[in-house]
Amino acid sequence: MRIESTNERQRLWENLLEATDQSAKSKALDDAARYYCRMRGDVAGYGTGKIEGLLEAADDRGSLTASEIAAILDTRELPVEVETDVRVGD
Repeated sequence: MRIESTNERQRLWENLLEATDQSAKSKALDDAARYYCRMRGDVAGYGTGKIEGLLEAADDRGSLTASEIAAILDTRELPVEVETDVRVGD
């Protein structure tokens, strides 16, 4: 497959390499494509998308905590974690 490399596309690929922590464009593009399919869903092999799952959970429960949102959106390609720090009387 040949993809024309424009200046804008080159900057996008450089950002994608950094965002995915990959050293090869092909691996970064694979991660990005898998992530998009997981978020979008409704394509072979991915079932219900994470975004749809998040919206359904919010609709069912009325509100979600940061931990609940992180649990829904967490993927192999882009792990999502929440750390909470509560302080009283500093």
